[in-house]
Amino acid sequence: MKRELTFAQLTERSICKRFRKDIWNPLIAAVKRYQLIQPGDKIAVCVSGGKDSMLLAKAMQVLQRISETPFSLVFLVMDPGYSPAHRRKIEENAALLNVPVTVFETDVFDVANRAEKNPCYLCARMRRGHLYSQAQALGCNKIALGHHLNDVIETALLSMFYGAQLQGMIPKLHSKNYPGMELIRPLYCVREEAIIAWQRYHGLEFLRCACRFTEDSARTDRETESKRREIKAWIRAMKRTHPDIEKSIFASLHAVCLDTFPGYIRAGAQHSFLEEY
Repeated sequence: MKRELTFAQLTERSICKRFRKDIWNPLIAAVKRYQLIQPGDKIAVCVSGGKDSMLLAKAMQVLQRISETPFSLVFLVMDPGYSPAHRRKIEENAALLNVPVTVFETDVFDVANRAEKNPCYLCARMRRGHLYSQAQALGCNKIALGHHLNDVIETALLSMFYGAQLQGMIPKLHSKNYPGMELIRPLYCVREEAIIAWQRYHGLEFLRCACRFTEDSARTDRETESKRREIKAWIRAMKRTHPDIEKSIFASLHAVCLDTFPGYIRAGAQHSFLEEY
């Protein structure tokens, strides 16, 4: 008799089967190419409740089960001050997908809400710090975030168009404030459209934005999100005539020709091509 799979098992199977080309293979490629996981790692998968982090949690569960590299996982949910409905939605989805989350509470939203300038920047910095701190307290040496390929290329374009610099988002980095801790991005090579397709295939509903500051404050600064939407729209328009535009932008970030640039920044210091001219 054929064994009937649970809903959580079906979501896992689809990652490796139906979405093998668009999710599983790119995830494995990123893990190998950027050497994201080493034997003995204890990784805190940071679950925000959105589609990206929930897919990451399921994919990491599958990877842990079949990988020849032994590593352990913790699924970490930070409650920065969610509304009861948002907190409940995260916990219900985690139960539905059989992700054993560890929830801890902070006052990040309260602190950021009182900030006069850059509350979103402050919130992001505080959230990252709390995640590092909690993960380290649980014996983890890495945290995994759900940034995907579109986050990577959009960040590069945002920095060029609006920040007057060429700046990327690397697949892993050492924490400056928490020695011995690293941040990894296993979905680095996965397109956002594949994540959306996986979510829709299973009829899943995840949080889109649980920011209380956005809900409660008329003074919220939506500039960054509005610019990101512009970048997304620009990429969609370009794809009509150049279907591989995302692939090209992503590849270009791995092939920066410094010899052709008049200036660059290394370790925080500005350099000119004249230094070696």
